[in-house]
Amino acid sequence: MSHQGPDYSDTVPWSDSLTDYDRTHGPTYLRLLDAERAGASIKEIAQAIFDIDSQEEPEHALQVVDAHLKRAHWMIERGYRHFLNQ
Repeated sequence: MSHQGPDYSDTVPWSDSLTDYDRTHGPTYLRLLDAERAGASIKEIAQAIFDIDSQEEPEHALQVVDAHLKRAHWMIERGYRHFLNQ
């Protein structure tokens, strides 16, 4: 499966409120959380969600997956409140 969502950044813009990036990448965050819950490896996640070959770009794969997973966790722990207040 290749990258089918919106373009992504290597890092995620961080804020204590929702960003335009969050609104655009909400489905990506959900896919990441599902993959993590299913026990997928960083390599599998990088390939399936971001179309990054972790064999060729191991540090890039880790950076992108880690940054987006951190933001995905923020979204389910705190960020969802911003959706409810809209």
